[in-house]
Amino acid sequence: MKLQPNIPLLIDFDGVLKIGDKPAEGIKDFLSFIMNKKVPACILSNSTLKTGQDIKDFLNSNKIESDLAAMSAVDATLSFVKNNYKKISVYAEKEIQKIFSDFLTNESAADEEAVVIGDLGKNWTYEILNEIFRKVYNGAELVAMQKNKFWKPDGKTIALDAGAFISSIEYATGKEAKLIGKPSPIFFRTALKILDYPEDSEFIMLGDDIETDINAAQKIGGKGVLIYAGKTKYPLPEDSKIRPDHSINTLPDFIRLYN
Repeated sequence: MKLQPNIPLLIDFDGVLKIGDKPAEGIKDFLSFIMNKKVPACILSNSTLKTGQDIKDFLNSNKIESDLAAMSAVDATLSFVKNNYKKISVYAEKEIQKIFSDFLTNESAADEEAVVIGDLGKNWTYEILNEIFRKVYNGAELVAMQKNKFWKPDGKTIALDAGAFISSIEYATGKEAKLIGKPSPIFFRTALKILDYPEDSEFIMLGDDIETDINAAQKIGGKGVLIYAGKTKYPLPEDSKIRPDHSINTLPDFIRLYN
């Protein structure tokens, strides 16, 4: 089945457009095709350490032309906060915390509506967890930019990610965090809004993660194109219950889905 150029395309950044620290093979031809075909597209990152502007800066620094929209879990969380809260506290890296400056309260404020959690890396402490616990226990909502279980900060050694700490707060308070990043429908629908499409629009998700990209998109009516360039390796296990609508090996292979 051919893809239609009028259907919005959501493109994962890490594992699709960026492999490790370098641009993916064929990225220039891929992006040129998308732009020339006038496909409405948005580049997505589930990172809580970068913004959509950081994605654009990466492309520019590598002399890759792109006029596509870009959004990270940070941007999606800021959009959610703007629409739902006036006073919050944010636990994230300092540069990310600044993005929410219009909504921040002081640490002792009793009228916080929500606690937003991003990535603190090595700065997680028992004291910080208790601070968050008390705020949520006393009525503040819990908002998670992402809930990844673990990651590899140095590219080699696994370490606990924010999801492990968020889960401990959920367990202690009996409250479930509002997840913004993938695989939350909020993430995909925010991207569609950026492209001026209704939340329930049909869309295509190009990603390397069979669960958070493909399955998550399919659950809300999107079509999933799986690329074997990042997390998911070829072939899929025969007993896998998740099946992409299309699968490709490289970015140039995606172009052929429109021809």
